[in-house]
Amino acid sequence: MLTRLKVTGFKNLVDVDIKFGPFTCIAGANGVGKSNLFDAIMFLSALADKPRLDAAKSVRDEEGRTSDIRSLFHRVGNDYDNQMTFEVEMIVPLKGIDDLGQEAHASITSLRYAITLGYRADNGHKLGGLELLREELKHINKGDASKHFLFPHSVNTWRNSAVTGRRSGGDFISTEGEGKERVIKLHQDGGGHGRPRSILAATLPRTVLSTANAAENPTALLAKREMQSWRLLQLEPAALRKPDEFSAPTKLGADGSHLAATLYHLPKAQLHSEQNNGEVDSATAVFAQVANRLSDLIDDVRDISVDYDEKRELLTAVVTGRDGTPHSARSLSDGTLRFLALAVLELDTEASGLICLEEPENGIHPERIPAMLNLLKDIAMDTEEPIGTDNPLRQVIINTHSPAVVAQIPDDSLLVAESFEMKNTTGQRCKAVRFSPLPDTWRQKKVTGEIEVVSKGKLLSYLNPVIPNEPDHGYGASDRNKVIHVKRRVIDRPDLQPYLPNMLVAEPK
Repeated sequence: MLTRLKVTGFKNLVDVDIKFGPFTCIAGANGVGKSNLFDAIMFLSALADKPRLDAAKSVRDEEGRTSDIRSLFHRVGNDYDNQMTFEVEMIVPLKGIDDLGQEAHASITSLRYAITLGYRADNGHKLGGLELLREELKHINKGDASKHFLFPHSVNTWRNSAVTGRRSGGDFISTEGEGKERVIKLHQDGGGHGRPRSILAATLPRTVLSTANAAENPTALLAKREMQSWRLLQLEPAALRKPDEFSAPTKLGADGSHLAATLYHLPKAQLHSEQNNGEVDSATAVFAQVANRLSDLIDDVRDISVDYDEKRELLTAVVTGRDGTPHSARSLSDGTLRFLALAVLELDTEASGLICLEEPENGIHPERIPAMLNLLKDIAMDTEEPIGTDNPLRQVIINTHSPAVVAQIPDDSLLVAESFEMKNTTGQRCKAVRFSPLPDTWRQKKVTGEIEVVSKGKLLSYLNPVIPNEPDHGYGASDRNKVIHVKRRVIDRPDLQPYLPNMLVAEPK
């Protein structure tokens, strides 16, 4: 779970410091920088998994993938920053498996990871290179948990199951020296026991965290696994509609691929993790849960199944309507497929970590947006219950520009992305983005220091985007004597004026 993110020098993120809970909604206008926050999170995830240059190439730019490493750095005019810094606080899984299949147990699950990267003009690469200037992995004491995990939660059930262990030694990863003598040290979990592995930073093609293993650095490995689990879901209708081979992966892809295979194996996964009466009963129960959730979006759902084609060795998701007509995934609408994929994800107890989703309202009828939001909130963990197979360590971050979404989410989950003007370290005026909470929520009350909250006027204009229907009077002198006709809009109809949803009308005195 990502509980805090600090970024500076990445795209238009400068001195950004955000606290996260199990469910967060980032709202703001197009182009303000909402997606840059997701890009920063995905970049960190890629750095834990790939060589630095490959991680940089995976970051999106306006045309798709990054074609110039420089474009990742904050820019003012034609000048770029030379460094970018990231710091995350996170809760990692207690146990996991390394690349060699060996099991690892974290000595402590609350950690802080920091990394600083610099731009390096590299003649060997047209794109330029990234230099590792600092990398650190530290523990957060369990006794300090109340200072770091500010979102509402149960201490006795949720926190005591998620935040465990202790660390008596120093850092798990540390940095020493400067310039060509800079060294990154990977310490063993034993604290003072055993010599750390020292690697010259100048020759490192990837982060030290990405090299951790179960035998010597189990806690660093679990931090790596946590960051690798951060995903940006971009559910593509073509991938959602595609049937799966019998040998296909049983985990939903970031593009929605392997929907049928994941749905087919859900009962088997639940049978493995729970005491159940049998596989057939488990399948019936799981498919019924998915069907019930899908019926929140569309009324015509009787049941859901997976067509098992032995001849072609293909699996296909099928939705059967109330009249008994089966509809394969190929015939379902885009919005229905996305909702179905998220309903499957909700029941997949093996799918943990951070899930980022852009504009979940796309393809959804406005009346069904509450159903989508309820589903997304239910995908996130329940912080009043202990972490376990029925409550995996899972969180959701969405972004949106829809007033209909903003109006219906919990008020303490909202952060509004706002563009503002600031001075950089050289005194140049530049545009950046800040993420402001609502007043009187835990994001404002519990965070130390000055917090810029959303103004009431800003929020009201966001929730009420309709402007007065004023005529265009024209600009020429010949237009002054024309009769101006204003077409009546839907919202201007007299028979719709008295209808104000959720507004209480006071009794006359």
